[in-house]
Amino acid sequence: MACGSCSTGKDGQPKGCKNNGTCGSDGCNKLTVFDWLSNMELPQGVAPFNYVEVRFKNGRKLFFENSEHLTLSIGDVVATEADSGHDIGIVTLTGELVKVQMRKKKVRTNSDEVKKIYRKASQKDIDIWQDYRAKEDPFKVKARQIAIRLKLKMKISDIEFQGDGSKATFYYTAEERVDFRQLIKEFAQEFRTRIEMRQIGFRQEASRLGGIGSCGRELCCSTWLTDFRSVTTSAARYQQLSLNPLKLAGQCGKLKCCLNYELDSYLDALNNFPKQDTKLFTEKGKAVCQKIDIFKGSMWFAYEGEWMNWFELSTDRVHQIIEANKKREPVASLEDYVVETASEINTFKDSVGEDSLTRFDKPKNKRNNNKRRRNKRQKSKRPKNNSQKK
Repeated sequence: MACGSCSTGKDGQPKGCKNNGTCGSDGCNKLTVFDWLSNMELPQGVAPFNYVEVRFKNGRKLFFENSEHLTLSIGDVVATEADSGHDIGIVTLTGELVKVQMRKKKVRTNSDEVKKIYRKASQKDIDIWQDYRAKEDPFKVKARQIAIRLKLKMKISDIEFQGDGSKATFYYTAEERVDFRQLIKEFAQEFRTRIEMRQIGFRQEASRLGGIGSCGRELCCSTWLTDFRSVTTSAARYQQLSLNPLKLAGQCGKLKCCLNYELDSYLDALNNFPKQDTKLFTEKGKAVCQKIDIFKGSMWFAYEGEWMNWFELSTDRVHQIIEANKKREPVASLEDYVVETASEINTFKDSVGEDSLTRFDKPKNKRNNNKRRRNKRQKSKRPKNNSQKK
């Protein structure tokens, strides 16, 4: 099913964005904000907020002033002001929630960043917009071929045409500085439009392209996440995760953003743990921490020189030993503070009583079986002696 801004075309497929019913995973519902004030009316004498939020390709959103006081609703296609010419976008939010979003993103109403809405897009505007949107994929292939021919160490990930086709923005990623002066000249000759090169990071590239993560769901950066915070390996260390780059890296090649989701909970839980480099002094010897379990609230210690024997202690008992060491009170051994766990021995019980777990452990002696078969065959071939003794 299509979104509200798409009209139905042939065979029941939606027009417009050409997502053909996959609006939840592609364009129309990307980074949406639910308008929970849509059913509420403003008090008398209060003028409606005269700014709207407009979405462009791949979830790019900007705020615009409704200077003409047009009657706009979510899903309307509008022509907006651009640096040169006009652009075409879809209204995603109106009313008082736009004020909240602008305050959240620190955008002022009287700043130069906020441009104006010209009009609601006519059918001619939409046709020109769709024609240039259809040219983006073949142009992207040609642009990559030109960059490879010029031997530039860059990757062109996406192209976005302005609504009137007067400008094309090329999004690229590169690890080093790229001299693309010759590239822009060839692009201008090939595509016959004004060229703008915009470098983005690897996380921004993944958010624009989208995809499915290792959890089986759509990427957070392409659906709802807008704040790209830095993720370090210390987040994995605090959560006791193995530092395997194949498992910790996302589709962008960087550490997964979801490593920061539960980090605050782990840090709060680690406040109750003593430092791992703390040594416990007992009459039996010094003990060093080998492992911790945040969920159980347990720590494993081993004596120096006896690294194979670990003793599980709760954090409360570890604090007791540390306090005793500070007061220089004698502590006999760690065995007195070990957490008591009921050991369960799992034995195999056959419900039928015929099978055995070790029935396949010993291989059968094929040679003895073959000898027995040969002896039986020879005995069966021998002639029977029917003569009677006199």
